[in-house]
Amino acid sequence: MVFSSLEFLFLFLPLFLLIYYVLPLRGKNVFLFFGSLVFYGFGISWNIYYLGLIIASVFFNFLAAEAIESCKRKRRIKNGEETAGKTGFGEKVILILGLCYNFGLLLFFKYAGFFVENIVLPIGISFYTFQITSYLIDVYKRKIRAEQDMMRLGAYLTMFPQLIAGPIVTYSEVRGQLRRRKITFMGCNHGLQIFTLGLGFKVLLANQLGNLWEDIQTIGYESISTPLAWLGILAFSLQIYFDFYGYSLMAVGLGKLLGFGIPDNFRQPYMALSMTEFWRRWHITLGRWFREYVYIPLGGNRKGKARQIFNMFVVWFLTGLWHGANWNFIFWGLFLFTVLCVEKAGLLKILERWKVFGRLYMCFLIPVSWTLFAITDFTQLKIYLSKLFPVLTQGSQAVVFAGDFEKYVEMYGIGLVIGLVCCTGLVEKIFIRWRHKFWMSLLLLSIFGASVYCMYRGLNDPFLYYRF
Repeated sequence: MVFSSLEFLFLFLPLFLLIYYVLPLRGKNVFLFFGSLVFYGFGISWNIYYLGLIIASVFFNFLAAEAIESCKRKRRIKNGEETAGKTGFGEKVILILGLCYNFGLLLFFKYAGFFVENIVLPIGISFYTFQITSYLIDVYKRKIRAEQDMMRLGAYLTMFPQLIAGPIVTYSEVRGQLRRRKITFMGCNHGLQIFTLGLGFKVLLANQLGNLWEDIQTIGYESISTPLAWLGILAFSLQIYFDFYGYSLMAVGLGKLLGFGIPDNFRQPYMALSMTEFWRRWHITLGRWFREYVYIPLGGNRKGKARQIFNMFVVWFLTGLWHGANWNFIFWGLFLFTVLCVEKAGLLKILERWKVFGRLYMCFLIPVSWTLFAITDFTQLKIYLSKLFPVLTQGSQAVVFAGDFEKYVEMYGIGLVIGLVCCTGLVEKIFIRWRHKFWMSLLLLSIFGASVYCMYRGLNDPFLYYRF
């Protein structure tokens, strides 16, 4: 089940909210846990093994965090308060076992595909593994106390607005809201507005622009012209942005309907002047996770330039690997690592000073980086790169028919222009300034109606990030 489906909009969500709103707080958390499992069950076609995995994750990490806290209490009783801020051997062993359990399952299901075929990836396992691991590490580091109520921890991990594709929420961000949250009419109205905006980005923009990329794949990369190749990767760049951004907005909106504040995941990344800035704006919660739980523990930038570069290499290698069991994702991650190193070596200062150059630089680099991400087969990737850069690669300019670029500009030009305008942040500024106006409500209602019509006609696709 996806947010942009008629079943979710007109069956699951209304029934869930109808029951959720009349329950007391304790009942809300229990119902959120089991209701989210129902939502997840539809997404995995009720595969009992995959449903058991996420339930086991809640149970195992609940016990592991409790054990870490118990070790801390015993040491404090035995040795006194002077040991309160330290970690003992027992706690380290439990943490290591917890990490092995969490990442062991992720590694098996996500990366066994490098060696064994026909292993299906459980939906959302990358996101909920990172989320529960952050909880366990934060308990170990004394940033938070271990949760004493398993239903609250279950509600945190399985919360359906962010279960499938994030944002990755740390426990400290919602800990207080799991114990006390206030649901108001204005908050629900704001949540519905944000959800509708995200639904429009997903259904009316991402899906329609994705059709151009699908058309090019159908034609075959070897049969397109260079202008059409650039048009196609522009379409994919806009598709993946509005697909994931739309989902993240819907998650934030649904969170408000439930009384939770889910963190933003995007801040107009296509307006960045450098790749360094881009990755502070794109998939913010994933970047934060790698910074807090990989980069800083490795030493960050505190141990000299050579160590900093090594730490960046590890982060970007893992970032590429996180996205899937294909070598192109690792290549993509290492490409970004190289670009970021070049920027840190001095290019970043030039890009920040000469903004026009920064804009041109990113207009070139963003679609090129997404090319490495989008095409998983290296043979096909080489062909596509030869179309993008025929002079450098001596690629063939043979096409199926003359005027292919003009044809697809005529078909998708308006959508591409709308997408380019929307990725500037103009829509969000208009929404924030006038969201209380009656005409804005009518506009959002129109967006919702148009999205439902497209879904009814079957003009809808699953979220791209489900596969990651």
